[in-house]
Amino acid sequence: MIAMGKGKKERQKDKKTKNIGNCSLDGDELQGIEINKALPLDTIKTLCTKSRYVQILLVLTLIGFFLRFYNLGLNSLWLDEASTFSISQGSFFEIWQVTAGGEFNPPLFYWIEHIMLLFGNSEFVLRFIPALLGALTIPLVYFCGKEFLDRNCGLIAAALIAFSPFHIFYSQEARAYSTMLFFVALALIFYLKALKSDTARDWILFGICSALGFWFHFYAFVIISALMIYTIAVRSTAIVKNFSAIQPFALGVIAFIIATVPLIVVTVQLFITRTSSAPTYGIQGIAIIGETLKQISGFNEIGFYILFSLFIVGLISLFMSEKNKVILLITIIVLTFVISFFLSFKMPMIPRYLIFLLPVYFVGIASSYQLLYRIIQSPAIVYGLIVICVLISAPTLLSYYSGMSKDDWRGFAGALQSKTQNGDSIVLVPGYMSQPFNYYYSNATDQTFEYGAYTGNELQALYALKENRTMYFVVTSDIAAANPNGDAVAWLQAHTTSLGQQTGIILLVAT
Repeated sequence: MIAMGKGKKERQKDKKTKNIGNCSLDGDELQGIEINKALPLDTIKTLCTKSRYVQILLVLTLIGFFLRFYNLGLNSLWLDEASTFSISQGSFFEIWQVTAGGEFNPPLFYWIEHIMLLFGNSEFVLRFIPALLGALTIPLVYFCGKEFLDRNCGLIAAALIAFSPFHIFYSQEARAYSTMLFFVALALIFYLKALKSDTARDWILFGICSALGFWFHFYAFVIISALMIYTIAVRSTAIVKNFSAIQPFALGVIAFIIATVPLIVVTVQLFITRTSSAPTYGIQGIAIIGETLKQISGFNEIGFYILFSLFIVGLISLFMSEKNKVILLITIIVLTFVISFFLSFKMPMIPRYLIFLLPVYFVGIASSYQLLYRIIQSPAIVYGLIVICVLISAPTLLSYYSGMSKDDWRGFAGALQSKTQNGDSIVLVPGYMSQPFNYYYSNATDQTFEYGAYTGNELQALYALKENRTMYFVVTSDIAAANPNGDAVAWLQAHTTSLGQQTGIILLVAT
């Protein structure tokens, strides 16, 4: 009887230990099935009908599609999106020439948008690819979390990206940010696989996907560099003992270089040009860190405090079990912010350039479930964290979908058209605002004269041509960056009166 009693206690202890390390939302019959591998149709059917992980991931992805395509054409194109439209109208070679000539964005996104223009040039068409790849990033982030830690981590990280206001906002914009993130997330999956398998196949796929991310946005090179630095650091001892140990990783680096050679040459030239003078807009110094964390946490301070606290808890949880994973997350985030800190004094630095931090940050947050599970020991902790993801994002999303989130050039152009008469003049200040303005307004149809100006002297020269016609001035806050000495604003204050403002667009008339 004593022996039996002792065996019962040991079995209870073993069961408790197993539960701490095995928080599963599925039954035992589904254990061991890898949903990221090729599976027979009957197994896929079983997973879809019985696996909570598959079911929740499908629901999150469908919700993600809805959130990214809902009201996709509601907002007017703003300056950068209008620039996308303008550049994408050129041929493939002309687009490459624009990039080589100084456009600080790689050509791949413009090439894809050039093809999309075959289906029309509406806001919906221009934003379709970012929305599509944005939604498809949700399952990729799941696999990032799964490869990094486990399925629970993947599911929580997928929920964070599905409801992320930051990611939704840039998935509904005709720019390359969400498309770059899609391929960076794909590269992260193969990178995490390669760390385990060390096969040439996984390292080469990492290199190819990293190259595609770089072809969408130059700043992807930051996270790619961080991953390569981490790899060399953690494998330095093995490489010293046996230099051939670096061969699989080296093949991935070579694949990246081969796929990006023409772009690397252009990047160096553009970097020298872009950093030759101090930036006139963007965020400088240490502020880029706080503002980026706030934005990727949902654009609100409460969300930041909650998610950043969970991120710290996640690091602590990982430190207790797998220190190398803590080092990996910290390496990526610290190197990104250090590089961004120094570059912010040389070139415009904006949080959206750092969108590739989302899967890294969210996987770190999702890792917190392990430590919380040690306390509560219930799968409900996973569901609870998913609910927290929704609640944190809900206020921002409700506000986002309730009105305009970009300058309303569409409405402004219509209102201005009702005011102007034949022969009137319209001056865009700064002049490059003609891109979003002319997407909705035609001075040929309206029989007006259109000009652009950046300085007080240019405004005075145009004013001298006014004669007895009405001269309107369309002004945005960008004038502060385009004319940092302020003489354009001073001239406008002295020679115009306001006719009102629509979103961030101000209409003035010459006195």
